[in-house]
Amino acid sequence: MTNPQTTPPEEPLGALVHRLSEQIPELVRSELRLAQAELTEKGKRAGVGIGMFSVAGLLAYFGLAGLITTAILVLALWLPSWAAALIVTGVLFVVAGGVALAGKREVQEATPPAPERTIASVKEDVEVVKGAHR
Repeated sequence: MTNPQTTPPEEPLGALVHRLSEQIPELVRSELRLAQAELTEKGKRAGVGIGMFSVAGLLAYFGLAGLITTAILVLALWLPSWAAALIVTGVLFVVAGGVALAGKREVQEATPPAPERTIASVKEDVEVVKGAHR
């Protein structure tokens, strides 16, 4: 009669190596999928930052148009209406600066484009394999 509480015998080394060789390709594929997802996410963040730079450029363009309008009003009328145009121009430049800073922050958060989580996961996998080998 056998005792049901006994532990099964350990697998031979050849079987372990064979099983490991079958699992490594799947591990590599999953790490590549993780890297791809991480790089896609960073690419989207960089795209948002670049879009914000575009908005900042457009607002700066309108600011320049407002400054030109202010100069025209000052020269043509010598009336207080130029002050209103100058205030609008200043506000446009302040908004453009704010959007540019926000865009810069988005681009900085997206760089470097290295898949950091994937690198950490691969390092962990290597340590597990090293531990299993001993």
